[in-house]
Amino acid sequence: MKPAKYIAPILIISILFCVVIPCFIDHYALADEKEQVIQITAKRFEYSPNNITVKKGVPVILEFISLDRLHGFSCPALGIRSDIFPDKKTRLRFIPDKVGAYPFHCDNFCGSGHEGMTGTITVKE
Repeated sequence: MKPAKYIAPILIISILFCVVIPCFIDHYALADEKEQVIQITAKRFEYSPNNITVKKGVPVILEFISLDRLHGFSCPALGIRSDIFPDKKTRLRFIPDKVGAYPFHCDNFCGSGHEGMTGTITVKE
């Protein structure tokens, strides 16, 4: 028997294991991971909503829009931060990895009520 006649079947099997099967595995792994999308409006001197509850291990997308000016969003305990631009959707993705209540605040000065522009992300089991 000639070794050359085994090249085609070996090549096909290699392609299946290296390319096709990992694509299906990745697809099904991502399908199990549902993202929670939360829309947040920022305006002088508030976020709405300002109390957010998420689940540990579930990916979260915070979708921000500012109604008036440049604002910031900072939650140091969760290691997330973003600028929020007027009339432009800003998306911030994170995966909460610890249970607790974590304060967030605006970190771009927006006027005399700036220090009250705060909220809380609560991560539950």
